[in-house]
Amino acid sequence: MTEYVNPGSEKKTPAYGIAHLHDVQLGDGIVEYLRGIDATLQPFGGRFVIHGGVPTVLEGDWTGDLIVIEFPDRENALAWYRSEAYQKILPLRLANSTGTAVIIDGVDADHVATDVLG
Repeated sequence: MTEYVNPGSEKKTPAYGIAHLHDVQLGDGIVEYLRGIDATLQPFGGRFVIHGGVPTVLEGDWTGDLIVIEFPDRENALAWYRSEAYQKILPLRLANSTGTAVIIDGVDADHVATDVLG
């Protein structure tokens, strides 16, 4: 995991844009969305970490596709999602799939499970 440091500020942890999509209709709309998304990520330091793929389900049931995009920090992740360039293509995905999308912070490299206990 790459961690970014902004000059003059404290170390920031990466943030992730995560989407769990269902019922993706692989037609012209999704193709146009896929052709446009990479250019929207670049100005905000975004990169795909997971983009679909076949999971090995170990517990429970799984359907749909998982997409994970890493950003340097939450501010860049939110700025990407709210950007004019992404908002222009977003309706193409929304019209051709269902699902949930979130932005969530990552953790430092020295994070241990008990850190969540406070």
